[in-house]
Amino acid sequence: MSGFMDCFGSSDIGRTRATNEDHFLISDVCKSMRVHQTSLGLDHQTRLFGNTQGKLLMVADGMGGHDAGERASQLVLDTIVDYVLNRLSWILQSDSAGEEDFVEQLKKSLIACQHRIDKESASGQQHRKMGSTLTLAYIIWPRAFVVHVGDSRCYLYRQRKLEQLTRDHTLAQLVKDSVRAEDPKAQSERNNGNGDSMSHVLWNVIGGGSDKPHPDALAIDLEIGDTLLLCTDGLSNSVASSKIQEALGRNSSAEAACAELISESNQAGGADNITLVVSRFLNEMPRETLMQELEEPLAATSDTGEYAAVESAMTESA
Repeated sequence: MSGFMDCFGSSDIGRTRATNEDHFLISDVCKSMRVHQTSLGLDHQTRLFGNTQGKLLMVADGMGGHDAGERASQLVLDTIVDYVLNRLSWILQSDSAGEEDFVEQLKKSLIACQHRIDKESASGQQHRKMGSTLTLAYIIWPRAFVVHVGDSRCYLYRQRKLEQLTRDHTLAQLVKDSVRAEDPKAQSERNNGNGDSMSHVLWNVIGGGSDKPHPDALAIDLEIGDTLLLCTDGLSNSVASSKIQEALGRNSSAEAACAELISESNQAGGADNITLVVSRFLNEMPRETLMQELEEPLAATSDTGEYAAVESAMTESA
């Protein structure tokens, strides 16, 4: 089957922070070769491209103060890009063993990020506690592989319902998980007064003085009509799930959904940086996106931190 994948990402500083420590990335992953010399009817230095091997979506939220957080999230995304291009096996077998190996490779990419962060941290005192969250979705239609560490999130919107696919790696979530089997009264007493104080304390990140990250991973089957949302906690901490569900439920482009959600977060106070990537899987391209594509085939604006992309070859793999 085939369809359209409408993606848009945006990052906003919010209303209280002096710097933006978030980063995001949307990319097609393709094999290519550069022709240096040939007797074929090709110009020298021609670059040839193969079919798309997948689409990579990422959001990262840095921490560490001053410029360390921004640098940490940048290092994480740079390292993942290098890993995907140079070390990741792009030949994905359709059996479960092949998928498990692919997911393990994606998880190992976070260890490479840890090494990069550790090296940078050792270079100066100001970067000693630098670290970053990461939520990554690698899409090979119809499968989506999600790898995650920290409290940035991945949501799936399907048939008018919003589901959080990732689990926050905060102390508050650990407490909730540990008392899940207890009776409601015990759970209420255990959480009373502690939720707010622990909701921002991460036990699992890339860097941040930790030995290594412990990523969660999952794989899901996507369907036409689905929407994936990757976001940092600047969105999820300020905008209720019902509001996110409402925004994603509108018949609008990914760009319009991003704009609405960032506006909602800033109206709620904009207490943190807000970064998100929205990806819609459609039968046909939205009219407003089509008109934009006709004017600008690929829109990228560094000043606003926005990036638009439409994938028209969303084809089911054999």
